[in-house]
Amino acid sequence: MIFESLPTTPTSEELIDQAFSRAARAGRAKQGVEAQQSMLQTASNILGDNLHNVVTEWPDFDHVDPFYGELADAILREEFASEDGIDELRQHLSELSWASSKTHDLGREYIGRLPNDAEKARSLRKQGFGRMGSVMDQVEDDLEAVGAARDALKTLPEIQPDVPTVVVAGYPNVGKSSFVNAVTNASIETAEYPFTTKSVDIGHFERDHITWQLVDTPGLLDRPADERNEIEDQAVSALTHVGDVILFFVDASAACGYPVADQQALRAEVGDRFGDAPLVTVCSKTDLSAEIEADCYMSVEGGEGVTETLTAAVDAVGHEPELPFEE
Repeated sequence: MIFESLPTTPTSEELIDQAFSRAARAGRAKQGVEAQQSMLQTASNILGDNLHNVVTEWPDFDHVDPFYGELADAILREEFASEDGIDELRQHLSELSWASSKTHDLGREYIGRLPNDAEKARSLRKQGFGRMGSVMDQVEDDLEAVGAARDALKTLPEIQPDVPTVVVAGYPNVGKSSFVNAVTNASIETAEYPFTTKSVDIGHFERDHITWQLVDTPGLLDRPADERNEIEDQAVSALTHVGDVILFFVDASAACGYPVADQQALRAEVGDRFGDAPLVTVCSKTDLSAEIEADCYMSVEGGEGVTETLTAAVDAVGHEPELPFEE
C-alpha cells in the first residue's frame, strides 16, 4: 500500500537536536574558522536534507490511483478538521520544502560571511544557528501536521485497485460475512477505516487463474446515504473506483431486522451510486424465505447457491486477463 512505507516524520525539536549535536562533533574535529565552517555546513545539510526527504517520500497525489486519492482526501479532511484534505497536506509539504531550501541557503550564506578571525567566526556561526532555529520554529506545526497525516494514512485498508473486485453490500445481518468467509481461499483480512470504528473485510478467491478481491464494508454500504456523514460518504465515492461488480444481499425473511422494502430501497441507491458497475441482487437466507425477485438465491447455512452466486458476480464483469501478444 502506497502510504504504508512512509517513514516516521521527525519533529522540529528532534531535527534541531540532531543537526546541532552533529555539528558540534564536526566542529571538535577541526580548529579555528574551519571548525565554524564545518559546523555550519553540517547543521544546514542535516536540516535541509531531512526536510527534503520528508517532502519527497510522499507520493505525487496527481498520479495516485483515484481510489486511494479520494479515500486519502476524506481521511485528511477528518484529520485536519478542514474542508481541504490533500490540498492542506500539500500546503504543509510546501512549507517544509521552503524550509529545506532556506536552511541550505543559510548555511551557504554564513559560510561565505565567515571572517578569518576565529572568535568573530564563532559569533557569526552562532547567529547562523539562531536563524536556522527560527526557520525550524516556523515549520514546527507543519511537521506535526505531516506526521499526523502519515499516521492516519498508514492504516488505510489494503484494497488493491488493479485487482478485479467484488464489492459486497446490503444491510447488516443479511449474510454478507458468511458468504465472504465461505468463498475466500484464505482468512479474511480485516482493517479499520481511520474515521470510523467499523472494519473493512477483504477476502480473495481465484477463478480461471485470476485472483479476485472481495470487499465487505460494514458502516458504509449497509445503510442509506442520509445516515452517513460527509467523510463516510466520500469513502463510498472512493469505493466506486474499485468496484467492478456489486453483490447486493437481501434477506427476504427480514430476520435481519430490516423490512424488505427498506433493503430494496438501499439496493437502488447503491446501484445508482456505482453507476456502470453491474449490480447482482442476491436473495440470501433462502432457508428462511425466497419470496423476492433476485438474480441469485443462496443459503450459506444450507450450502445452497453459494458457488452459483460467485459465478454470477464474475460473469457480470466479463473480466478477461491481458495475454501476451501472439503472432
